Amino acid sequence: MQIITLSEQEFENFAKNHKYRNYYQSIEYAEVMKNMGFETHFIGIKDSKLIGASLLIYKEVFMGKKIAYAPRGLLLDYSNKEKLIEITEKIKELLGNQGFILLRIDPYIPATIRDNKGKITNLNNEINNIMINIKSAGFKYKGQNKGFENEQPRYESIKLLNDTTINLYNNMNKRIKHKITRARGCGITISEDKTKNISELYNFIKDKKIFNKKYLNEIVKQFPTSQVYYAVLNTDSFVIESKKRYESELERNNNLAKKIQNIGKKNNKILNMKMESDRLIDVYKNDLVLATKLLKEYPKGLIISGLLTIDYNNSRYIIAEGYNKNFSHLNSNYLLKWYLIEKSKKQNLNYINMNALYGNFEKKNIYTNLNNAKLEYNSIPIEYIGEFDLILNNINYSMYQAFSKNKSYQFKRDLI
Repeated sequence: MQIITLSEQEFENFAKNHKYRNYYQSIEYAEVMKNMGFETHFIGIKDSKLIGASLLIYKEVFMGKKIAYAPRGLLLDYSNKEKLIEITEKIKELLGNQGFILLRIDPYIPATIRDNKGKITNLNNEINNIMINIKSAGFKYKGQNKGFENEQPRYESIKLLNDTTINLYNNMNKRIKHKITRARGCGITISEDKTKNISELYNFIKDKKIFNKKYLNEIVKQFPTSQVYYAVLNTDSFVIESKKRYESELERNNNLAKKIQNIGKKNNKILNMKMESDRLIDVYKNDLVLATKLLKEYPKGLIISGLLTIDYNNSRYIIAEGYNKNFSHLNSNYLLKWYLIEKSKKQNLNYINMNALYGNFEKKNIYTNLNNAKLEYNSIPIEYIGEFDLILNNINYSMYQAFSKNKSYQFKRDLI
């Protein structure tokens, strides 16, 4: 068995057909990371034929010593313990001799499929054996974390597109459908930015400190399948629709008031309808005031949310999304994702990866809204196996931990 260097084409030919293929393990992502200041290398594992491969990205972190990361890799068969141990020893020997002190992996291996309350509906029958095998090979498991401590999240939201568009809509949470309707009623439209300018999108997400602007630009530049979408508030339509809703609700409110006078105040149903109408009048009045103001300031319209996607393996991945918090009540981000679902279905894609979820579904927490904004589209939570570290040189790694300010180096920090 040998660890060899692969050309880009050799790597691509293997990676695109592998069971655990993903866009992180691609020549495009290698270029992204190279332009972000990392070194990259394609390795192959050969045993009479190619049985494994991986993109490695790496960086010098301490006194000439390097840490390597196989993003969502290595791409190999983890079910054969003996071969995995042999492969690991070969990698450990090769990288150890080249000044590496650690190799980090987080294979794209699903562990469970869950429902939107976090209950397991499907378990990968191989996951326990795979976990034992990786640990037996010498990798240290980073744990079943539920948050975003690792390089990549352990939980993601997958929206399957295996039904009609009508059923995809009907099966969504009622709250999401209400938000989509409200966004449409405010004159919001969705458009694809053919120039792929992510400046507006970055302004919406920069405070979150997830990615820096250069990284997003590199994604756009290196992935030909990248797409940028924006939700635009058409201010003239917003005025017209707001006025219609306000006047319509005023008329309805007056009719309800007359009914109360005629039948008395004992009818709770009518009273509740009147109270809800009172609330809506305030909402629509505020909308009309805001719309009138915005029409003066932005007569040509205003971008209020956006997202960046890439296509890979006949599926669509949301890389980044954000919205203008001043207009969050208009729900443009919900309409934007529904537009993406409709378009992806028409293009016969398999699913949309809606990106990270927080792994605690039961108790309300600071990420509950993040989860709901994805799961209420009737998407599926996928849990992955997680992250592992392989120490390649104990002495040098101990020195790094003892003297380095950045004792637990993370590649993702350099992308913020």
